[in-house]
Amino acid sequence: MILENKTAIITGGSSGIGKAIAGAFAKEGAQLVLNSRTESDLEATCQEIGEFANNRVEAYPANVSNPEEAKALVDFTLSKLGTVDILVNCAGIYGPIGLATDIDVEKWVETININLIGTFLCIRGVLPTMIKHKKGKIVNFSGGGAGPLPRFSAYSTSKMAVVRLTENIAQEVMEYHIDVNAIAPGAVNTRLLDQVLAAGEAAGKEFLAKSKKQKEDGGTPPQQVAELAVFLASHESDGITGKLISLLWDKWREFPLHLNDINSSDVLTLRRTVPEDRGFKW
Repeated sequence: MILENKTAIITGGSSGIGKAIAGAFAKEGAQLVLNSRTESDLEATCQEIGEFANNRVEAYPANVSNPEEAKALVDFTLSKLGTVDILVNCAGIYGPIGLATDIDVEKWVETININLIGTFLCIRGVLPTMIKHKKGKIVNFSGGGAGPLPRFSAYSTSKMAVVRLTENIAQEVMEYHIDVNAIAPGAVNTRLLDQVLAAGEAAGKEFLAKSKKQKEDGGTPPQQVAELAVFLASHESDGITGKLISLLWDKWREFPLHLNDINSSDVLTLRRTVPEDRGFKW
């Protein structure tokens, strides 16, 4: 088991991708602290995982966008399990869907707080322990952060910021052998997809049509996302850091074979495109 004797915090761990990651981590031997804002969902997920795994699984309901609650989540993990080897920041929402002139400003800010600030606060909370032990793995989620996503400005903006946060933190802690990466999972059938369908025309005709087809076709199984998360949380990905990795388009299983290329270039990152990059001479 590749995560045996490792301790992981998984935010957003009671449903969707987070729940799939929790199950995969448990099967690989990790001890878990699962977090979401709904205690009943957390308890149900912990009980479900306990039926097939002997690992210790704890539930801690909290709003990670609140500094005190995010700190309490980390403190709880340290008190119960002694350390934090892995952090998976999976808590996230789409937020308001529609044109920037029409959406609720408070909901827009809430999306930034949950998707970006919550990710930052959890990272900030676990880093002292990881730095002390000179090892650690942090996995963020940034689907929708690689390019513009009209009518989803809060979500897209927050996820783009998570990419840059990932790059920044990766460079700050590289000397302590802490790897920090972000996953772009692609189209996954979760409650986020249901939010798009419920929004109807506010999501835009093209995006709505694509979402309906995704719902019909089944989309990417959350378990496939979990496989990439296991890879990034394990020793197999040692030295890969500061990268945005696409589940669907990147040959991530082959990354260890190309470690020098990955670390000596800006591949798998967001960068400004200049005229020369596109063959323009002006």
